[in-house]
Amino acid sequence: MMLEAGVELLDRATAAEYASWFRALADPSRVQLVELLARHGAPMSVGQIVAAMGLAQSTVSQHLKILTEVRFVLVEAVGNARHYRINSNCVSCFPSAADVVMGKPAPATMGECS
Repeated sequence: MMLEAGVELLDRATAAEYASWFRALADPSRVQLVELLARHGAPMSVGQIVAAMGLAQSTVSQHLKILTEVRFVLVEAVGNARHYRINSNCVSCFPSAADVVMGKPAPATMGECS
């Protein structure tokens, strides 16, 4: 949709995707979890994440579910266990999404996030 003076409104599908990203990071524990996985640099088990964060296993699992739904976190089966790692492509797109919402132009690399 075009607004006055040639300003284009963000399309609804992109706005909905960005909103899901912002919702996923709307909890301080999820922000910490993303930061933990990003800094760790290798897949982690739920037990390792629980130990590092000091939260209940059920709480960590719920946060991981939300973060995997928006693909900030990827899950890998390792035997009977599941290991979680940061999805660097998606997380690197988040600052650009925030910039776009605040009126800055979208970078050409935004398509790599999904």
